[in-house]
Amino acid sequence: MNIRLRGTNRTTVAATVGLTTAAVVAGSAFASTAVAAAPPTPTITAKGGFVMNGGTAKTLYGKAADTRRSTGSTTKIMTAKVVLSQKNLNLDSKVTVQKAYSDYIVSKTASSARLIVGDKVTVRQLLYGLMLPSGCDAAYALADKFGTGSTRAARVKSFIGKMNASAKSLGLKNTHFDSFDGIGGGSNYSTPRDLTKIAGSAMKNSTFRAIVKTKSTKQKVTTKSGGYRYMSWSNTNAMLGSYSGMTGVKTGSGPTAKYCLVFAATRNGKTVIGTVLTSTSATTRTADAKKLLDYGFKK
Repeated sequence: MNIRLRGTNRTTVAATVGLTTAAVVAGSAFASTAVAAAPPTPTITAKGGFVMNGGTAKTLYGKAADTRRSTGSTTKIMTAKVVLSQKNLNLDSKVTVQKAYSDYIVSKTASSARLIVGDKVTVRQLLYGLMLPSGCDAAYALADKFGTGSTRAARVKSFIGKMNASAKSLGLKNTHFDSFDGIGGGSNYSTPRDLTKIAGSAMKNSTFRAIVKTKSTKQKVTTKSGGYRYMSWSNTNAMLGSYSGMTGVKTGSGPTAKYCLVFAATRNGKTVIGTVLTSTSATTRTADAKKLLDYGFKK
Protein backbone atom coordinates (compact mmCIF):
# COMPACT_ATOMS: atom_id res chain seq x y z
CA MET A 1 0.00 0.00 0.00
CA ASN A 2 2.78 2.37 0.88
CA ILE A 3 4.59 1.49 -2.33
CA ARG A 4 1.46 2.32 -4.37
CA LEU A 5 1.17 5.71 -2.68
CA ARG A 6 4.79 6.56 -3.43
CA GLY A 7 4.24 5.52 -7.04
CA THR A 8 1.16 7.67 -7.25
CA ASN A 9 3.07 10.68 -5.89
CA ARG A 10 5.84 10.20 -8.46
CA THR A 11 3.27 10.02 -11.25
CA THR A 12 1.53 13.18 -9.98
CA VAL A 13 4.84 15.08 -9.79
CA ALA A 14 5.79 13.95 -13.26
CA ALA A 15 2.42 15.03 -14.61
CA THR A 16 2.71 18.40 -12.87
CA VAL A 17 6.18 18.98 -14.32
CA GLY A 18 4.88 18.02 -17.75
CA LEU A 19 1.97 20.43 -17.50
CA THR A 20 4.21 23.23 -16.28
CA THR A 21 6.63 22.67 -19.15
CA ALA A 22 3.76 22.64 -21.61
CA ALA A 23 2.43 25.88 -20.13
CA VAL A 24 5.82 27.56 -20.49
CA VAL A 25 6.09 26.42 -24.10
CA ALA A 26 2.53 27.56 -24.79
CA GLY A 27 3.21 30.88 -23.08
CA SER A 28 6.27 31.37 -25.27
CA ALA A 29 4.19 30.59 -28.34
CA PHE A 30 1.56 33.12 -27.30
CA ALA A 31 4.26 35.72 -26.70
CA SER A 32 5.70 35.07 -30.16
CA THR A 33 2.23 35.35 -31.65
CA ALA A 34 1.66 38.68 -29.87
CA VAL A 35 4.88 40.10 -31.31
CA ALA A 36 4.04 38.81 -34.78
CA ALA A 37 0.54 40.29 -34.60
CA ALA A 38 1.74 43.91 -34.91
CA PRO A 39 -0.62 45.71 -37.35
CA PRO A 40 0.62 45.84 -40.97
CA THR A 41 1.72 49.28 -42.13
CA PRO A 42 -1.11 50.75 -44.22
CA THR A 43 -0.79 51.80 -47.84
CA ILE A 44 -2.38 55.16 -48.66
CA THR A 45 -3.16 56.95 -51.91
CA ALA A 46 -2.08 60.36 -50.63
CA LYS A 47 1.46 61.47 -51.47
CA GLY A 48 2.09 62.42 -47.85
CA GLY A 49 0.79 61.23 -44.51
CA PHE A 50 1.56 61.37 -40.81
CA VAL A 51 -0.02 60.09 -37.61
CA MET A 52 0.91 60.71 -33.98
CA ASN A 53 -0.36 59.88 -30.52
CA GLY A 54 -2.15 63.05 -29.42
CA GLY A 55 -1.23 62.52 -25.79
CA THR A 56 2.47 61.68 -26.10
CA ALA A 57 3.24 63.20 -29.53
CA LYS A 58 4.87 59.86 -30.44
CA THR A 59 5.11 59.27 -34.18
CA LEU A 60 2.97 56.32 -35.26
CA TYR A 61 3.24 56.56 -39.05
CA GLY A 62 4.93 58.64 -41.70
CA LYS A 63 4.99 58.84 -45.48
CA ALA A 64 6.95 61.75 -46.95
CA ALA A 65 6.12 63.33 -43.59
CA ASP A 66 8.51 66.27 -44.03
CA THR A 67 7.96 66.98 -47.71
CA ARG A 68 6.54 70.47 -48.27
CA ARG A 69 3.21 70.53 -50.05
CA SER A 70 0.34 72.89 -50.75
CA THR A 71 -2.21 72.62 -47.95
CA GLY A 72 -5.44 74.08 -49.33
CA SER A 73 -7.98 75.02 -46.69
CA THR A 74 -6.25 73.03 -43.94
CA THR A 75 -4.42 76.39 -43.66
CA LYS A 76 -7.51 77.61 -41.82
CA ILE A 77 -6.55 75.55 -38.77
CA MET A 78 -3.77 78.07 -38.20
CA THR A 79 -6.15 80.96 -38.97
CA ALA A 80 -8.42 79.79 -36.17
CA LYS A 81 -5.49 79.10 -33.84
CA VAL A 82 -4.16 82.65 -34.26
CA VAL A 83 -7.60 84.15 -33.57
CA LEU A 84 -8.12 82.01 -30.47
CA SER A 85 -4.68 82.93 -29.12
CA GLN A 86 -5.45 86.66 -29.03
CA LYS A 87 -5.22 88.24 -25.60
CA ASN A 88 -8.52 89.24 -23.99
CA LEU A 89 -10.43 87.66 -26.87
CA ASN A 90 -14.15 88.38 -26.84
CA LEU A 91 -15.82 85.67 -28.91
CA ASP A 92 -19.10 87.57 -28.83
CA SER A 93 -17.74 90.81 -30.26
CA LYS A 94 -19.36 91.64 -33.58
CA VAL A 95 -17.80 92.14 -36.99
CA THR A 96 -19.61 93.86 -39.85
CA VAL A 97 -19.37 91.93 -43.12
CA GLN A 98 -17.66 94.09 -45.75
CA LYS A 99 -18.18 94.05 -49.51
CA ALA A 100 -14.47 93.27 -49.90
CA TYR A 101 -15.02 89.83 -48.35
CA SER A 102 -17.79 89.02 -50.80
CA ASP A 103 -15.83 90.38 -53.77
CA TYR A 104 -12.86 88.24 -52.74
CA ILE A 105 -14.66 84.90 -52.83
CA VAL A 106 -16.23 85.79 -56.18
CA SER A 107 -12.86 86.73 -57.70
CA LYS A 108 -11.19 83.56 -56.36
CA THR A 109 -14.16 81.23 -56.93
CA ALA A 110 -13.56 80.31 -53.31
CA SER A 111 -15.50 78.25 -50.79
CA SER A 112 -17.89 80.45 -48.86
CA ALA A 113 -19.80 80.81 -45.61
CA ARG A 114 -22.27 82.90 -47.65
CA LEU A 115 -21.80 85.95 -45.43
CA ILE A 116 -24.06 88.85 -46.41
CA VAL A 117 -22.66 92.37 -46.70
CA GLY A 118 -23.81 94.57 -43.83
CA ASP A 119 -24.65 91.71 -41.46
CA LYS A 120 -23.07 91.76 -38.03
CA VAL A 121 -21.63 88.40 -37.02
CA THR A 122 -19.74 87.46 -33.88
CA VAL A 123 -16.15 86.24 -33.84
CA ARG A 124 -17.43 82.87 -32.63
CA GLN A 125 -19.82 82.68 -35.59
CA LEU A 126 -17.02 83.59 -37.99
CA LEU A 127 -14.97 80.71 -36.58
CA TYR A 128 -17.86 78.33 -37.29
CA GLY A 129 -18.16 79.80 -40.80
CA LEU A 130 -14.41 79.35 -41.23
CA MET A 131 -14.12 75.74 -40.07
CA LEU A 132 -17.41 74.08 -41.10
CA PRO A 133 -18.20 75.25 -44.67
CA SER A 134 -14.56 76.41 -45.03
CA GLY A 135 -15.60 79.99 -45.67
CA CYS A 136 -12.86 82.08 -47.24
CA ASP A 137 -15.05 85.13 -46.64
CA ALA A 138 -15.03 84.29 -42.92
CA ALA A 139 -11.24 83.87 -43.05
CA TYR A 140 -10.88 87.29 -44.67
CA ALA A 141 -13.13 88.88 -42.04
CA LEU A 142 -11.07 87.36 -39.20
CA ALA A 143 -7.76 88.43 -40.75
CA ASP A 144 -9.12 91.97 -41.21
CA LYS A 145 -10.39 92.00 -37.61
CA PHE A 146 -7.31 90.63 -35.87
CA GLY A 147 -4.52 92.03 -38.00
CA THR A 148 -3.06 95.46 -37.18
CA GLY A 149 -2.66 98.43 -39.51
CA SER A 150 -4.47 101.43 -40.96
CA THR A 151 -5.51 99.68 -44.18
CA ARG A 152 -7.17 96.35 -44.87
CA ALA A 153 -4.13 95.20 -46.85
CA ALA A 154 -1.84 96.04 -43.93
CA ARG A 155 -4.08 94.22 -41.47
CA VAL A 156 -4.20 91.11 -43.63
CA LYS A 157 -0.41 91.15 -44.03
CA SER A 158 -0.06 91.54 -40.27
CA PHE A 159 -2.38 88.63 -39.60
CA ILE A 160 -0.48 86.33 -41.96
CA GLY A 161 2.66 87.41 -40.12
CA LYS A 162 1.05 86.18 -36.91
CA MET A 163 0.33 82.85 -38.57
CA ASN A 164 3.99 82.45 -39.48
CA ALA A 165 5.10 83.56 -36.03
CA SER A 166 2.85 80.92 -34.50
CA ALA A 167 4.37 78.24 -36.75
CA LYS A 168 7.84 79.36 -35.70
CA SER A 169 6.87 79.23 -32.01
CA LEU A 170 5.89 75.58 -32.51
CA GLY A 171 9.36 74.88 -33.91
CA LEU A 172 8.09 74.10 -37.40
CA LYS A 173 10.78 74.30 -40.08
CA ASN A 174 8.76 73.35 -43.15
CA THR A 175 5.68 75.56 -42.87
CA HIS A 176 5.03 78.97 -44.39
CA PHE A 177 1.84 80.91 -44.97
CA ASP A 178 1.21 83.60 -47.56
CA SER A 179 -2.57 83.60 -47.15
CA PHE A 180 -5.24 83.43 -44.47
CA ASP A 181 -7.21 80.69 -46.24
CA GLY A 182 -4.84 78.56 -48.33
CA ILE A 183 -5.41 80.43 -51.61
CA GLY A 184 -1.84 81.61 -51.72
CA GLY A 185 0.63 82.95 -54.22
CA GLY A 186 2.85 79.89 -54.30
CA SER A 187 4.46 80.26 -50.88
CA ASN A 188 1.73 78.63 -48.79
CA TYR A 189 2.99 75.21 -47.74
CA SER A 190 3.40 72.78 -44.89
CA THR A 191 4.05 69.07 -44.32
CA PRO A 192 2.00 66.20 -42.89
CA ARG A 193 4.09 66.29 -39.71
CA ASP A 194 3.87 70.07 -39.27
CA LEU A 195 0.14 70.25 -39.94
CA THR A 196 -0.47 67.47 -37.43
CA LYS A 197 1.50 69.43 -34.84
CA ILE A 198 -0.48 72.60 -35.61
CA ALA A 199 -3.73 70.67 -35.19
CA GLY A 200 -2.51 69.06 -31.97
CA SER A 201 -1.76 72.49 -30.56
CA ALA A 202 -5.08 73.95 -31.74
CA MET A 203 -7.02 71.04 -30.22
CA LYS A 204 -5.82 72.10 -26.77
CA ASN A 205 -8.26 75.02 -27.04
CA SER A 206 -11.78 74.07 -25.89
CA THR A 207 -13.51 76.48 -28.29
CA PHE A 208 -11.59 75.06 -31.23
CA ARG A 209 -12.45 71.50 -30.20
CA ALA A 210 -16.15 72.36 -29.86
CA ILE A 211 -16.24 73.93 -33.33
CA VAL A 212 -14.38 71.29 -35.33
CA LYS A 213 -16.41 68.39 -33.95
CA THR A 214 -19.71 70.10 -34.92
CA LYS A 215 -21.46 68.46 -37.89
CA SER A 216 -23.83 71.36 -38.54
CA THR A 217 -25.02 74.54 -36.91
CA LYS A 218 -27.63 77.27 -37.30
CA GLN A 219 -26.48 80.72 -36.19
CA LYS A 220 -28.62 83.81 -35.60
CA VAL A 221 -26.95 86.94 -37.01
CA THR A 222 -27.95 90.59 -37.01
CA THR A 223 -28.85 92.15 -40.36
CA LYS A 224 -27.88 95.60 -41.61
CA SER A 225 -31.40 96.87 -40.88
CA GLY A 226 -31.29 95.65 -37.28
CA GLY A 227 -33.33 92.50 -37.80
CA TYR A 228 -31.93 89.02 -37.84
CA ARG A 229 -31.47 86.00 -40.05
CA TYR A 230 -30.23 82.44 -39.55
CA MET A 231 -27.11 81.09 -41.20
CA SER A 232 -26.89 77.30 -41.57
CA TRP A 233 -23.50 75.67 -42.00
CA SER A 234 -22.53 72.02 -42.46
CA ASN A 235 -19.09 70.58 -41.83
CA THR A 236 -17.13 69.48 -44.92
CA ASN A 237 -15.48 66.74 -42.83
CA ALA A 238 -17.44 63.63 -43.86
CA MET A 239 -15.82 61.52 -41.16
CA LEU A 240 -17.75 63.23 -38.38
CA GLY A 241 -20.47 60.80 -37.41
CA SER A 242 -19.17 58.07 -39.72
CA TYR A 243 -15.96 57.17 -37.88
CA SER A 244 -16.24 56.16 -34.23
CA GLY A 245 -14.63 58.71 -31.92
CA MET A 246 -14.01 61.32 -34.62
CA THR A 247 -13.41 64.79 -33.15
CA GLY A 248 -12.26 66.91 -36.14
CA VAL A 249 -10.45 68.72 -37.69
CA LYS A 250 -10.35 70.16 -41.29
CA THR A 251 -10.60 69.32 -44.98
CA GLY A 252 -8.67 71.05 -47.73
CA SER A 253 -8.51 71.01 -51.51
CA GLY A 254 -7.16 72.98 -54.42
CA PRO A 255 -5.59 72.72 -57.89
CA THR A 256 -2.14 72.05 -56.43
CA ALA A 257 -3.13 70.72 -53.00
CA LYS A 258 -5.53 68.16 -54.54
CA TYR A 259 -7.41 66.62 -51.56
CA CYS A 260 -6.18 66.99 -47.99
CA LEU A 261 -7.48 66.13 -44.55
CA VAL A 262 -6.27 66.79 -41.03
CA PHE A 263 -8.07 64.44 -38.65
CA ALA A 264 -8.37 63.51 -34.99
CA ALA A 265 -10.24 60.84 -33.07
CA THR A 266 -10.38 59.58 -29.49
CA ARG A 267 -11.17 56.05 -28.34
CA ASN A 268 -10.86 54.64 -24.84
CA GLY A 269 -8.89 57.66 -23.70
CA LYS A 270 -6.38 57.50 -26.58
CA THR A 271 -6.26 60.33 -29.11
CA VAL A 272 -4.79 59.89 -32.58
CA ILE A 273 -4.10 62.94 -34.77
CA GLY A 274 -2.89 62.89 -38.36
CA THR A 275 -2.77 64.40 -41.81
CA VAL A 276 -2.99 63.26 -45.42
CA LEU A 277 -1.86 65.64 -48.17
CA THR A 278 -2.30 65.43 -51.94
CA SER A 279 -4.76 62.56 -52.15
CA THR A 280 -6.63 61.97 -55.39
CA SER A 281 -10.25 62.65 -54.36
CA ALA A 282 -12.50 63.42 -51.43
CA THR A 283 -13.28 59.71 -51.22
CA THR A 284 -9.66 58.57 -51.16
CA ARG A 285 -8.60 61.15 -48.58
CA THR A 286 -11.32 59.81 -46.27
CA ALA A 287 -10.26 56.22 -46.96
CA ASP A 288 -6.63 57.16 -46.30
CA ALA A 289 -7.53 58.84 -43.02
CA LYS A 290 -9.56 55.83 -41.86
CA LYS A 291 -6.65 53.49 -42.59
CA LEU A 292 -4.25 55.68 -40.65
CA LEU A 293 -6.60 56.10 -37.68
CA ASP A 294 -7.24 52.36 -37.50
CA TYR A 295 -3.50 51.77 -37.60
CA GLY A 296 -2.84 54.47 -35.01
CA PHE A 297 -5.29 52.98 -32.53
CA LYS A 298 -3.71 49.52 -32.90
CA LYS A 299 -0.17 50.79 -32.34
